Amino acid sequence: MHRLFLLTAVILFLSLPLLPSPVSDPGEKTTLIDFQTRAATEPTSPMATDADDAPLLAEEPLRPGSCSRELELREFRDRYVFRSLDGGGAFAVARADGSLRALSPEEAASGSDCKVSRIYGVTGMIRMLAGSYVLVITSRKDAGSYQASTVYHVNSMKFLCCNEAIKHLTSDEKRDEAYFMSLLRIAETTCGLYYSYDRDLTLNLQRASKLAAGRVHKPLWKQADPRFVWNRNLLEELIEAKLDEFITPLIQGSFQTEQFTLKDGPVRINLFSRRCNRRLGTRMWRRGANLEGATANFVETEQLIEYEGLTSSFIQVRGSIPLLWEQIVDLSYKPRPSIIEHEEMTKVVQRHFHDLSQRYGDTLVIDLTDKQGDEGNLSNAFAAEMEKFPDIRYVHFDFHHICGGGNFDNLQALYDETEEAIQKQGYFLMNSKGDILLDQNGVIRSNCIDCLDRTNVTQSFLARKSLDSQLQRMGALSSAESISQSDSINDRFKKLWVEHGDELSLEYAGSYALKGDLVRYGRQTLPGLIKDGLSALSRYYLNNFHDGVRQDALDLISGYYTVSKSSSSPFQIIGYEPYLPVASAIIVGGITVTTFTLSQVGRSAQHLISSVIFAGLTAGMVALVKANGKQLCSRPRLCGLI
Repeated sequence: MHRLFLLTAVILFLSLPLLPSPVSDPGEKTTLIDFQTRAATEPTSPMATDADDAPLLAEEPLRPGSCSRELELREFRDRYVFRSLDGGGAFAVARADGSLRALSPEEAASGSDCKVSRIYGVTGMIRMLAGSYVLVITSRKDAGSYQASTVYHVNSMKFLCCNEAIKHLTSDEKRDEAYFMSLLRIAETTCGLYYSYDRDLTLNLQRASKLAAGRVHKPLWKQADPRFVWNRNLLEELIEAKLDEFITPLIQGSFQTEQFTLKDGPVRINLFSRRCNRRLGTRMWRRGANLEGATANFVETEQLIEYEGLTSSFIQVRGSIPLLWEQIVDLSYKPRPSIIEHEEMTKVVQRHFHDLSQRYGDTLVIDLTDKQGDEGNLSNAFAAEMEKFPDIRYVHFDFHHICGGGNFDNLQALYDETEEAIQKQGYFLMNSKGDILLDQNGVIRSNCIDCLDRTNVTQSFLARKSLDSQLQRMGALSSAESISQSDSINDRFKKLWVEHGDELSLEYAGSYALKGDLVRYGRQTLPGLIKDGLSALSRYYLNNFHDGVRQDALDLISGYYTVSKSSSSPFQIIGYEPYLPVASAIIVGGITVTTFTLSQVGRSAQHLISSVIFAGLTAGMVALVKANGKQLCSRPRLCGLI
C-alpha cells in the first residue's frame, strides 16, 4: 500500500506540466526569448574548452566557402543589425515585419542609440502570425577538431522577435501566437547541435573525398547534405536574400574525440554522429517509417582515425524498423506497438533500402529486437518483409535473450555470424596526399525498438572490431594486437561510446541511454542499474507528459507544419489532459484516507466500512485513468504520425 501511495504521489507531481508553460503576453515589448541549454546535464567532449572569450577575428580574412565566425548584433528600436567582424558584410532585419536588407559597411556602422552584443552565428528565421523570429547562437564551446577544422557545440541560442504586428491580431490569434512562442522556447533548448565555420560537417570523409575540389569554395549551405542540416527549413529566407556568409548550417548528433599514443605516434579518434531530419521527432511520436521510406531516429555514425598521415573512416547507421507502425503512449510503462495496415508497406521498405544502397552500397541489416511478445510481432513482420528482398542480408539477434544477465561478450556470436560480410564491406582509408587506399563498400544498419540502448551497445562492439583492423592496417598495431590489451586506451574508447550513446538518447528520448555499463565495463553494475532506473523513470515522464509538446516544436521548426492565418487554430484542447492532475489528486487522497481508516479498523466496524468504500472509489478512479490513458497523455497537435 505504501509503495502504491509513493508511486501515485510521483505521478501526481510529474503530471502537472502537461501543456506548454504559460508565456508572457506577446504584446509586451519583450524582444528576446532567452535560454541557456542543459550544459550541466548534457554530455560534452573531454577536450571541450570555452570559446566565448576568444579574441575577435576581425584581422582574419574570411576564406572562400566559410561563414562569419563572430558577429556584432546591434539592437535598434526599429531594426536588428548583424555585422560580420571578419567578413565585412552586414544586413538588417526590420523589427516590424522581419524584412531583410543587405547593408553597406557605412550603413552597418551608423547609429549609436542601440544595444551592442556579440553572437556566434545566425541559424535561421521562421514566420508566424505576428511576424518573424530570428534564431542566433549566443554561446558556443570548442568541441574539438574534424579534419583540421574546429567543431563547435551550441551552448545557448535565442530568438529575436520581429513581431510588432501582434497588436493587430485578434484575441484568438494572440493566444495561438503565445503557444507558438512557447514552442520556440522549447526549440531553443535543443541539445546536441554542432557546426563549423569553414567545413561541411554533413558529409562523411569518404563522400567528401570523392566530390570536386572546387565545392569547398561554395557557401557551406550549398556543400551540405540537406538530410543532416537540422535548421534547413529555417535557412530559406536567408538563402533567398543571398546572405551566404551569415548562413550557419547546424547538425544534430554527437561529436566525441580522444587522443592516445601508439608506437610513439599520436592517434586521434573522432566519433561523429549525424541525425537525419527527414523524420525528426521524439521517441514515442515518431516511430517506424513515413511513406517515402525515411525512418525515425536515423543516425549516421562515423568513426574517424588519424595516425601518421593516414586517415580512416568506418560508417554505421541506425534507424527505426522501416515499417509503418506506432506506439501511442497510454500511461503504461511500455505501450504496445501496433503495425499500421497500408497497401504501400512493401514499397515503403523498398524505398528505404534503395536509398541506403544508393548512398552506402550493400546493406547488412541487424535486428536486435525480442522474438517474443509485442516486439516479436513487429520483428516477425519486419523479417517477413525482408524475405521479399533476397539481395539484402537480414540477421536477427535477440539481444535480451542472448545477452541476458548483462553479458556483453555474447555479442561475439553476432560478429562470428556476420564477420565475412563486415570484412567485405571494410572501411575507408586515405593518405596525407588525399589518395584513396581503401573504400568502404557497404554499411551495417542496426536497430532495436528505440535504436538507442541495445543499438549503441552493438554498434560500439562492432566499432571496436573495426578499430583494431583500422589500426593494424595503419601500422599502429601488429596483426596480433588489439586495443583491448591496453586498459587505458580501451577505457577511453568505451567512454567515447558511452557519451555518444547518452547524447543521442537525450535528443530522441530525453534521458540518458540505458545499458551504458555494458559498453563501459562489459557487464551490469549496481550504480549502473540505479542510473538506468532513473533514466527509465525520466523517459516515462517525458514520453507521457511532455513529448507531445516537444514534437510540436520539432514539427514547427523543421517546416512540417506551416503557420498560416487562414488555418484554424491547432491548439484546441484534445482529450482529458487538464484533468490528469485532478484524477491523480483523487487517487492520492483515496489511498491516504483508505490507509488511515484501515489503521483504525480495530477500534470500530465503521472504519472497516469506510475503508472498503474509499478503497472502491480509489480503485474505480485508477481504472478510469487507465482506461483513458491515451486521452490523458500529452499529444502532438500540429502533425499526424506519418
